[in-house]
Amino acid sequence: MPRVKRGKLHLKKRTKLLKAAKGYKWGRKKTIKLARPAVLKAGAYAYRDRRNKKRAARALWQIQINAAVRLHGLSYSTFIKALKDAHCELDRKILSTLAKKQPAVFERVVSAVKV
Repeated sequence: MPRVKRGKLHLKKRTKLLKAAKGYKWGRKKTIKLARPAVLKAGAYAYRDRRNKKRAARALWQIQINAAVRLHGLSYSTFIKALKDAHCELDRKILSTLAKKQPAVFERVVSAVKV
């Protein structure tokens, strides 16, 4: 069987891997054996945390809406139920920004839903 040297392809693969591991600490930035699992783990964590970021943001919006609605004598759950019954299409992100930046508008939304 003929010998395969793989010079260019092997070098290209290694440089791509080390470029992805740039900025890592200790041997993980310059040693192939340590860089490979580090890059794989980093990719897995990035994939997972892109979803966790959305989850955490939604939880924060809910907390902010709850705090703003409590000032008007409602709880978060009753407010969301009233929104659904009123067929209001405002999502939690919009409601939380209204509560923070434009409390007068948020108060009008609450009073419209409260009735």
